[in-house]
Amino acid sequence: MPSGRNWPEGEREPVSTCIKILPENLTNKIAAGEVVERPASVVKELVENSLDAGCRDIIVEIEAGGRRLIRVTDDGSGMSREDALLSLERHATSKIASDDDLFSLGTLGFRGEALPSIASVSRFSLATRQRGAIEGTEIYAEGGRIKEVKACGMAEGTVITVRNLFFNTPARLKFMKSAETEAGHVGDLLTRLAISRPEVRFTYVNDGKTVFRALNGTMEERVTALLGRTIAGALYPLDSTVEGVAVRGLVARPDVSRSAAGHLYTFINGRFIRDRVVQHAVLQAYRNFLERGRYPVVVLFIQVPAGEVDVNVHPTKHEVRFRQQGVVHDVIQGVIEEALRPTPWLRKESPSTVPSPVPERREPATSSERVAEVRELLVNYRPSPAPSRPFFQPQPPPAVPAPARPAEESECPKELGYFSRLAIIGQFHASYILCQDGSDLVIIDQHAAHERVAFERLKAQFAAGGVEGQGLLFPDTLELSHREAAELCEHGEELRRIGFDLDEFGGTTWVVKGVPRLLAGKDYLRIMRDTLEEFLAVGANRSVADAVEEILTRIACHSVVRGEHPLTTAQIEALFAQMDATDYSTNCPHGRPVLQRLTLAEVERMFKR
Repeated sequence: MPSGRNWPEGEREPVSTCIKILPENLTNKIAAGEVVERPASVVKELVENSLDAGCRDIIVEIEAGGRRLIRVTDDGSGMSREDALLSLERHATSKIASDDDLFSLGTLGFRGEALPSIASVSRFSLATRQRGAIEGTEIYAEGGRIKEVKACGMAEGTVITVRNLFFNTPARLKFMKSAETEAGHVGDLLTRLAISRPEVRFTYVNDGKTVFRALNGTMEERVTALLGRTIAGALYPLDSTVEGVAVRGLVARPDVSRSAAGHLYTFINGRFIRDRVVQHAVLQAYRNFLERGRYPVVVLFIQVPAGEVDVNVHPTKHEVRFRQQGVVHDVIQGVIEEALRPTPWLRKESPSTVPSPVPERREPATSSERVAEVRELLVNYRPSPAPSRPFFQPQPPPAVPAPARPAEESECPKELGYFSRLAIIGQFHASYILCQDGSDLVIIDQHAAHERVAFERLKAQFAAGGVEGQGLLFPDTLELSHREAAELCEHGEELRRIGFDLDEFGGTTWVVKGVPRLLAGKDYLRIMRDTLEEFLAVGANRSVADAVEEILTRIACHSVVRGEHPLTTAQIEALFAQMDATDYSTNCPHGRPVLQRLTLAEVERMFKR
């Protein structure tokens, strides 16, 4: 134990102790274990330093998955000889100077641990030249010990070369995956960083082959270059600021969803994060479109005042803590919902309102031509021969313009929504509605469509004060467990607004006097028990609002007829009019698609034409 320590008066310094002061080379290796998990971790720290240095061009080269070589070259501000030497000392940084700086960070890196930690487990070379300097400085270190410092000629900027990663910690090598796997992690990381800075050129080279080169440009151009044109064509922009939280980016239509969260690109103040609050907000916004277990494709930039978010809660800086967590969550969810609610992919992708045998480029039609085309369509509608019987009792739909009334030259037909513009062909298996949209065949799941209409109506009624209920001629009794009875008492107001009319009978028995009108004649007692189960989950992993939506989804699902059910053309038109007035109309409340589209080319391929 080193001498000269301040021991309490009257006590002698112990001769031997169990607690030791660790040597510097060992503490650096421990720090490396926190910062350097794999080659991609090294690339992350080095590229973030390059971005903080104001570079406009970054080249990342690796060999053998990063185990043999990692080299990061940038054209940033560079460092002087003195700063280059200091950068290899632990906790040495130019990015913070006081406690207050930790809560107003504007840089990606700030801990001052990255370079010494990386150098402690590799053969490390740093070459750097400040802007305007005559020459640069090159430092070579092995296992954290500096071996050589010399002047060098080089371009302005910094080049860091890491060779033989973990050469002096063989136990760490056992945890590395194959070269292909490690290279894939590096590629994913660089994709995230490149998306976050579209103004910076990125080049990624693996074993001498260029994996990608992303030129500087707009966010949309960068996303297209890195994620591909298929995904880029399915993205829709959003840009909004609410309560001091700015949210901008791109959100994808639901049919390009993934089975994992790998395509959730979320950034806070320019820093990529995997934050549970942000992810939950995104998934909640997509709950009307995606089935459970599916994840959307999203590129989201959230900007909050630096003092409102703490990024210093995890060594990898992937997790953050918001001062007003609820506000940030609700703003993100609300902004995405506003972008998705009108289903912009339907409006954007819908072809000409008039079916034609082949797609063709046409000049804009005059008013008289549009009138004639719409009249021809209506005259040629072929009603389904199926018999009529009640399937779902809709609210009175908007009137469809009658074709019989002659239109004047200057008169335009009433603007129709997407579904109302479809040319109805008929039904298939009394379950699917077949339509023509331009040269495309559109297949609509009538149960899913009715379910969405019923669900949105229930939501609107609940928000307005209460779902329409219906009294029971013969009230039912409901035997509950003590927990269920407690939940019923606690959430009595929500149950009333959902449409249930309940009275306490005694003990844990309740009398059901009324139910939501859509459940009349259905198994409402089962739905009642399911409702209480949903409320039991409140507080554990969901909110009351989430539980209410799940309950309304179940009511909507049970309220419409399933399976085969013939519809007349008039009934289909009424349904389509309601779909045009309904939010999230492309998916049922469970996330299943309402419609599928087959292009003429796809149909022709089926028949080898």
